[in-house]
Amino acid sequence: MNILQMHDIHRSFEPGVPVLDGVDLTVEPGEVVGLLGRNGAGKTTLLHIAMGMLHQQTGTVELFGLDPLKQPIDVKRRVGFVSENQILPDYLRVRDVVALHQSLFPAWDETMARDLGERFTIKPNARIKTLSKGQARQVALLCALSHRPELLLLDEPAGGLDPLARREFLETAIEALNETGTTIVFSSHYLSDVERLAGRVVMLHDAGVLIDASMDELHESFSIALVPHRTQGTCDALLALPECLGVRSRTDAVHAVFRLDPEEARELIAERLGVTDVFCRTAGLEEMFIEIAGGER
Repeated sequence: MNILQMHDIHRSFEPGVPVLDGVDLTVEPGEVVGLLGRNGAGKTTLLHIAMGMLHQQTGTVELFGLDPLKQPIDVKRRVGFVSENQILPDYLRVRDVVALHQSLFPAWDETMARDLGERFTIKPNARIKTLSKGQARQVALLCALSHRPELLLLDEPAGGLDPLARREFLETAIEALNETGTTIVFSSHYLSDVERLAGRVVMLHDAGVLIDASMDELHESFSIALVPHRTQGTCDALLALPECLGVRSRTDAVHAVFRLDPEEARELIAERLGVTDVFCRTAGLEEMFIEIAGGER
């Protein structure tokens, strides 16, 4: 059984302006999935729908075979959730926040909670309002991890943290749950984090899923082609090619991203456009994201 199954998800906040337009997403047990997209691409909306915090307008959602809207308690007891904008009661002490979560989750692991508290060096008597942003996020992560969820959803959880705190935060989440095979879906603007930690990447673009591939597939079966400027219609001609995901016109050449390895992309461009002096290469996740997000599709 899949951990998360989302099919044909539609959601708009303004008439005629879809945030999600027919999105499908399946996550299998044990996967670590990095969710990418520009601001406003729908990452937070998708995760909130998965949690049952927001209602999709059409489509179906199942977690562990359950509907998060019809069976919210059964679902939430098996899910951990941390977001950049998560607010903990600032008047409570850390120990009170932890005790509150402990009372809500029958599977709470006291040893894990204690070990995480020691790792984060969080003072149990400190009030939430006295903590730094990073410390408050650590408390939220402790509470999300210590009931050993089957699925952990992280919505930009390390946003705004310095690089060291960000790395510690995300690696703690991955390491703490790796031994139990917990499934993790996390969104992040820090593409180096996604490339280092995720086994699979899902990129939202133009209200849909543009890329859904393993990290190995991205490194081996996607490429960037640098096509010389010849005619005014070079961008349109490239976009019309199968497996072209996006183009961006630069001063040196037209940069086109293909769901093909470099040799396949070079052969396709030569065959269809008659252009042979094309330089094609594989690219890292960050470069590929920039070319797609900053270009045309």
